Amino acid sequence: MKNLLFLIAFIFCLGCANDNKIPDNNKMEKYPYPEDVYGPMFGEIQMLKLFPDSKTFADATPKEDVKKIILEFRKRKNDPGFDAKAFVEEFWEIPTTFASGFETDTTKNLTEHINSLWPVLTRSGDKAVPGSTLIPLPNPYIVPGGRFREIYYWDSYFTMLGLKESGMDDMIKNMLDNFVFLIDEIGHIPNGNRTYFISRSQPPFFSEMVELYAGIKGEKVYENYLPALQKEYEFWMRGSDLVTAEEPKYEHCVFLEDGVIVNRYYDSHNAPRQESYREDVRYEDYGDIRAACESGWDFSSRWLRNPNWLGTIRTLDIFPVDLNALLFGLEQKLEKGYRMVGDAKKADEYKSYSVKRIELMNTYQWVDSIGVFYDYNFNKKNFNKRMTPAIMYPLYFKMASQEQADKVVENYKSELLKAGGVVTSLNDAEHQWDAPNGWAPLQWVTLVGLDNYGYKAEAIDLAKRWTALNEKVYKDTGKMLEKYNVEDLSLVAGGGEYPVQDGFGWSNGVYLAMKKYIQENE
Repeated sequence: MKNLLFLIAFIFCLGCANDNKIPDNNKMEKYPYPEDVYGPMFGEIQMLKLFPDSKTFADATPKEDVKKIILEFRKRKNDPGFDAKAFVEEFWEIPTTFASGFETDTTKNLTEHINSLWPVLTRSGDKAVPGSTLIPLPNPYIVPGGRFREIYYWDSYFTMLGLKESGMDDMIKNMLDNFVFLIDEIGHIPNGNRTYFISRSQPPFFSEMVELYAGIKGEKVYENYLPALQKEYEFWMRGSDLVTAEEPKYEHCVFLEDGVIVNRYYDSHNAPRQESYREDVRYEDYGDIRAACESGWDFSSRWLRNPNWLGTIRTLDIFPVDLNALLFGLEQKLEKGYRMVGDAKKADEYKSYSVKRIELMNTYQWVDSIGVFYDYNFNKKNFNKRMTPAIMYPLYFKMASQEQADKVVENYKSELLKAGGVVTSLNDAEHQWDAPNGWAPLQWVTLVGLDNYGYKAEAIDLAKRWTALNEKVYKDTGKMLEKYNVEDLSLVAGGGEYPVQDGFGWSNGVYLAMKKYIQENE
């Protein structure tokens, strides 16, 4: 044990200016990374595999002053028979999972079950705890469930769909206001309210949340959230005025040869993910791995040169269909907000941006011979030919012509539609964002896209397939799951870095919204 700990400390602390210096938390930034709080001790403990899930230690809360813990670790770690697991349990509060121990009342139907789950998945406003990775939020919020003990950005929109159907308008506003707090406090909405998520965001659904709430409370909502929408846009476009043919990449912005600027997913911290530390240290492309996490599709053959090998990940080289569509949606909401406050000049500016988005999509993402929208690899200067439900995002935001939509729907019906809903890709590659798995957000995006272009019967059919699968799994297990096997309805979903999680925020939300859709349109 002594030699092992020494070797780990040596390998993972190469390059440290002074690895014997205890970090001075009083001089650090407000939301430091765990390795900045704990120094080399963080990596050493993560590499010992004390917990099945690396996120467990990343989320643990210190019981005592961090400096004292670091000193105790240095004193004890080389002792014969040192029990690292006991040490961690002595000095940290080990986090619990949300809803995993919830006992289902089998007399309830699924809608009743979900409504009884909302309180279990609710977290009250947080209090700051020294050394904790949790970024405290001022208002209550819904967590996804299981290992996901904090708010998650894009999850929350789909959770809100269900909160609306459950009449929980106040919770929707609480979560919106929490995101405004994060935008003001950090400059953007991070992946989740953990310090180790600060370096990246997630698919920008904030403007969709504003639209959802405006549908409940009225158009004034756009005006109220306009400053936050503006800051959100500035985060994703930061550096667009700096990229050139000589320096073509800056964060989320990429300059192409013909002078146009496109967007990509990006993470500013090029190091192993703190919540998946030991899983990441074997790879070199930390930036590409982290960018895939910002996409929400972590992980998928969509980002890989070799669909079966994560080591070939190239997320940073890709101009994604869904991100382009989401930023189009954000530009539309900004145009609407500025027209409401009487700023026609700004409104026209964002109108021009959204028009250019459609031009970008048609130039770099539309493949007319196949009838799909593909991601574009700007390093290889060709289409990334991976068929996924991302093809439905331009339909969700009404960016496509009717002719384009007709071709996309044909591909959806022949390639992506399975017994239980929309499959995530055509590759059965052992990644969770691949076949045979289906995910709630992609079902909803597809349903709305179908409905937008007159395919109501197909939208109802999809809603029935997905909700029937949810109900079958609930009957068999008493749970709502994070993802589902849409190809073989007798099996649960699999793949990924962690077991299938139950709870589950966005599955709950999409189920309730789809049941309402069926009721209103059948």
